Amino acid sequence: MAGHANAQFRRIPGIVTDSFKVKYPNAQSVTWEDKLTNFQASFNMDGDKYTAKYSSKGEWLSSQKKIKKESLPEAVKDGLSKSKYATWEVGTVTVNFLPGNVTQYGVFVSKSDLTRKNLLFSSDGQLLKDNTTL
Repeated sequence: MAGHANAQFRRIPGIVTDSFKVKYPNAQSVTWEDKLTNFQASFNMDGDKYTAKYSSKGEWLSSQKKIKKESLPEAVKDGLSKSKYATWEVGTVTVNFLPGNVTQYGVFVSKSDLTRKNLLFSSDGQLLKDNTTL
């Protein structure tokens, strides 16, 4: 058929979907994406939007949930207020769950249309990364 591009899409391995179902048995509206280096599930759970990444061997790599700025832990709010980005406008905020019971917080900030950063804080409010975004 003219006009239709056929995207290559690997089938999501059963070991990946099985691993996901064990970790998130209450997930709803699950959609999968092939990210080439991993498989990503987007889903809803307990009224929140999540994404979870898995290796092709079914190993859980990370999960992320969008939260409101007000939901940041006090230590992270404090870390942000003491950083050089304290006066920047806060956009999307996420809580990131990593193996080993590690929780980190992503805060997208902008100073202007051209000056934007993705900040990454540890759960105790330490600024770990400040990557420039386009």
